[in-house]
Formats: sequence, C-alpha cells, structure tokens
Amino acid sequence: MSHIFTRIRHSYGDMKLESKFTLVLLLTATVPVIMMACFFYGKLYDMVVSYTIRQEQDTSAQTAPYIEDLVQQIIDAHDGITDQEFFQILFHQPVNSPFQMFLDTNDAQYFHEYVKNLIDSDMISGLQIYMDFPPQSVRLFSDDLTKDYFSPMSKARGTYWYGIFQGTQQSSLFCPAFYLGEREKKKYGDLAYITSTTFYYQGKARQAYIALYSSSDYLSDMLKDNLTIDGSVSYIINDRNAVVASSDISLSGIYLLDYDTIEESFMSSNNFIERNILDTTVYAGFYNIKQPEWFMVTVLPSGPLIHQSNAIMVQYILMYLGFLVFALVLAHFMSHSITNRISSVIHQMSKVRKGTLSPMDSPEYHDEIGDLIDTYNYMTRKMDQLMTDQAKAAEELRIAEFRSLQAQINPHFLYNTMDMINWLAQQGRTDEVSRAVQSLSRFYKLTLSRKQSISTIYREAEHVSIYLQIQNMRYHDSITFVSDIPDELMEYQIPKLTLQPIIENSVLHGILETADKTGTIVLTGWMEDSDIVLLISDDGIGIAAEQLATILSGEGASSSGGTNIAVYNTHRRLQILYGPDYGLSYTSNPGHGTEVEIRIPARKHSATLDFIPPLYGK
Repeated sequence: MSHIFTRIRHSYGDMKLESKFTLVLLLTATVPVIMMACFFYGKLYDMVVSYTIRQEQDTSAQTAPYIEDLVQQIIDAHDGITDQEFFQILFHQPVNSPFQMFLDTNDAQYFHEYVKNLIDSDMISGLQIYMDFPPQSVRLFSDDLTKDYFSPMSKARGTYWYGIFQGTQQSSLFCPAFYLGEREKKKYGDLAYITSTTFYYQGKARQAYIALYSSSDYLSDMLKDNLTIDGSVSYIINDRNAVVASSDISLSGIYLLDYDTIEESFMSSNNFIERNILDTTVYAGFYNIKQPEWFMVTVLPSGPLIHQSNAIMVQYILMYLGFLVFALVLAHFMSHSITNRISSVIHQMSKVRKGTLSPMDSPEYHDEIGDLIDTYNYMTRKMDQLMTDQAKAAEELRIAEFRSLQAQINPHFLYNTMDMINWLAQQGRTDEVSRAVQSLSRFYKLTLSRKQSISTIYREAEHVSIYLQIQNMRYHDSITFVSDIPDELMEYQIPKLTLQPIIENSVLHGILETADKTGTIVLTGWMEDSDIVLLISDDGIGIAAEQLATILSGEGASSSGGTNIAVYNTHRRLQILYGPDYGLSYTSNPGHGTEVEIRIPARKHSATLDFIPPLYGK
C-alpha cells in the first residue's frame, strides 16, 4: 500500500504546474457538489411543491381583493340605479297613482342618461328591468327613454335564474353564464347580478327583477394572471357548484371540485389539499370571495411540478458545469500568471511598431517584471510628450496660416470700397459719401468687433447686406439682394468674411459684366445632416468652364483679379479650419449665372468661443 502512495506522490510531484492546479481545483469543485446533488435530489420535488403552493397562496391573496372589488363595483352600479329618483318613484309610488304619467317627467330623462353612461363604461354591458305587467300594452316598453332597459316578465321566464328566484326566497343572485338565457348572453353579457323587488300597478303588488349584466372576461383575465405554472387552472365556483369564471374552461371541467368539499377543506386544511383526480395527483388551493359566497380554486397538477423540479435540476447541472469550466480556466490562468505578464509586456511593446503608444497599468508587484513595466511606461510617457510637442507646433503653424490668409482678405474689400467713396466724392455727391462712410463704419464695426475671427451667420448676412448697400450707392441700385436664411440657422457660427468675398465676386465679375449691369443675388441656407449649407446664386454672366476649374485651386488666382484671390483664400481658410470635406463649390451656366455652395459644420455660436476652433472639427 505504501508503495502505491509513493508512486502517486512522485507522479503528482513530476506534474507540470498547470496540471497540478487543474487537478486540485477539479477535485475540490467536483466531489462536494456531487455529494450535495445526491442528497438534495430526493427532497427537491417536495421543495418545489412547497414553494409553488406558497407562491400560489400569495398570488391568490393578492388576486382575491381585486375580484371582490369588481363584484362590489357591480353592486354599487346596481345601487346607483335603484337610487335614481325615477326608479324610486316608479317602484315606490302610491297604490292608486296613474302609472304612465311618470314617463313625462325630467326624472325619466335623467334615468335614461345615467344608465346610458353606466353601460358605456367598461364594467357594465347591459341593464334589463323585467316587470310583471298584465297583457295590455304598457308605454314603459315602447317609450324611447325606457324601452332599452325595461322588458316584460315573459322574456325572463324560462331562464335558470328565474326558476331559482321562483323556488327560493333569495333577493339577489350573481348569475354565471348558464343561468342566463341565450338572448341575454348574446345581447347583454354572460355574467349578471340580479335582484328581486316589487311594484304597484292598478292597486296590486307585482314582481320585478333588476338584471345588471357584465362580462366574465374580467374575472377570467384575473384568474389567468393568478397562475404561476403551465398546466394549472384557476376557477371561481358558487354555492350551486356552478363555474362562474375560469382561466381554462376545459381544465376546470376536469378538475372541478364540489363546493361542500371546498368549504369543508377551507376550514380545516390551511387552504390547500392534495387529491387524486383521474389517476393524477393534484394540489388544490382555495380562497373565499366573501361578498357572493364564491370560492376561487387553483388546481396544480403534479406533472408540471415534476417537470419544474427536473428543470431546476437541469439548471443546477448546467450552472455546475459552468462553474467547473470557470475553475479549469482559473487553474490555467494561475499556472500561466508569470508567463502571461511577460507576454503582455511583449504585446504592448509590439504596438509601438504600429504607431500606438499606450502605457500599461502600474504593476501590482515590483519584481523583475514590475520593473520592466515601469521602464516601458517611462519610455511611453517620453515619446508621447515628444509627439504632443510636435502636434502643438503643427497647430501653431496652422493658426499662423489662418491669420495670414485672413489678412489677405480684409484689405481687399477696403480697397474696393474706398475706391467707390472716392468716385462719389469726385461726383460731388456729399450726402451719398456720408451715407457710404456710415455704412463703411458699420461694415468694419462688424468686421473688427471682438477679437474673435468667428462670427454668426446673422452677422455675416448683415455684413454682406451693408456691402451691397455700399455697392448699390455706386452702381445706382442695380443689384437686388434677397436673403432667405431660416431663423434657426442665424445663431450658428461661421468664420468672418466668408460671405463677402463671394458676394463681391458675384457683383464685380458676374452682374456688372452683363449688358445692362443689373442683376439679383440670392442668399439661402439649410441644415443637411450635421452640416450647414449656404447657397449664393446670381444671374450674372457666369464663369467659363476653364476658369471654373481653377477658381478654387489657386492656379489662376493671380491672373483672374483680386476677388478671385479672396475667393480662393476663403475656400482655403474653411478647409484649414474644418477639413477637406468643407469649403466652397462652384457651378455655373455661362450667360445665365453662377451658384456657390458653402458647406461648414453646424456649431452653435458661443460668446466664449476660442479664437480658433479645433482643426477639422475635432
């Protein structure tokens, strides 16, 4: 025996560390669980039955008050009808009063409206008041106010409920479907609350029944919600062993229990009993609905409970297998903990070849591998700092280029405007010179206000409007300007002097080169996904195809005139700010006009906006 143990000990000692961890965890995880499964399997069914019964008891305790409340609502509706003044006068009139005169009172109208509103509600589906009149015609059954709710006693005779009232001394009765006649179920509903009363006609007391109809669907829905497992059934039974409502009609017929048996069991068995029905063990629970003396019965066949216990065992096995797999993975992880740490460093360093610098988490243990991770993180931080400094230098270069481009735009308009003012002065038009100077002052106030180079679309639109006012002073109001930008776009941001060079180009190289030197410029805009698109169109002479191909490339800017330089700089400036997907695009039909589309990202303007927005919208 000692020789065997020695061989086992040596075999275990020669195992690799991974195999040792796996074997130990496998044994510690498997043996206790198998023992517990064998111990609890025999008791699992009893546990499931006990738990399910307790769950059904709790659910029934919650459902029963809703059923009692529904019954009370029907009773309250009945009491509301009998409390009506018309009903009181009709059924409690003096013995010798003329009966028909009560239909001509306002109380009859009020009674009709009350009952109509009650039937229009979800709970009550119909009302019939059966009255035992002699054979002669009675206006109550034909008058528009009462004919829908009053019927002769002949329509009630032959029903099961009528026989119950005739054979007993009951004054009220909740009637399930088979108590009612086919006419009642089809026209009014399959559940009724009926009470007996009397009235006087021609000096003689006569019989009457007030039948308030509803639908058993409300009760059936509650009973269905009362069930917690498949294959079970819940039903309501009255003291005449009639099923009032059921979650499943066929199953309630199979598992129907006698009312007396239920009542006896209810008093002595903690509301649950075990029975054998059709060679099947079932567990039946009861809950008393006090108002109409009903019992709510829930029957749980043993088959679904056995299936449920087996399902729990399967779930337990699956959970255990999952735990076992987790234990094996954990053993594998532990046996490779050291090599994995080294591999993680190698993997992280290999990312540097792809240009990705990301430091590792600080090591928890400061052994040789921990020192290696610290060294790698130090190297990563230094390289990241160098890249940051390089990006900052590139950003400063971009800002310098932006300012240079804008500087090329601002003096250009001033030159053209001063030339126009000079021309007006030479003509001796001092008033117009004054207005031109005022407009120019307002123009540059908008241009130079604040230190920011980002404005709003509203201010840019005002800016070009003033520009065209100045130009119209020079060219005798020959330019019509239409601005149709939606109000919701006005507060979005746009670089200053974006619209003016394009408008100026449309004036000088489009409209003023037509034969009559007149034309129209239209400025519109819209939101397109996350971008704003502004469209400037004119009806000038247009742009030739060869010039159109170079207007935004900068190749022909120097030979095409100053405004072409400004247009090129505007396009270049937008691309520097927002990226190559933004800027200007030209389309032109020579002899008919030109359209310029300006595309910029949609960004709300802020009073605290930085001088330069982030490159390419990032």
